[in-house]
Amino acid sequence: MDLKAGQKLHSAVCDAQFVVVRAPTGPVDVTCGGAPVLDAPPEASTGTVDPAHSEGVLVGKRYVDEETNLELLCSKAGAGSLAVDGRAVALKGAKPLPSSD
Repeated sequence: MDLKAGQKLHSAVCDAQFVVVRAPTGPVDVTCGGAPVLDAPPEASTGTVDPAHSEGVLVGKRYVDEETNLELLCSKAGAGSLAVDGRAVALKGAKPLPSSD
């Protein structure tokens, strides 16, 4: 799937929703809960979350795949976890504040 910054994505198997913050240069396979993510919101969840991909995502958190330079912002929490091209996507850490010497 080719992604663009600002694009909204929806999980097919849980309530999770995402916004693309930084898009990769080429096509990638993004999954949530073991199923491909969708451009349009599904009428209803079609299937169940794969137990191997059930860590969940948290609203307001950013998820980053360093290999493809993809960054997603979770706009609605869900039970499925994210993966890109079969790799688990990591939660982006906070930037350290400068010291106040």
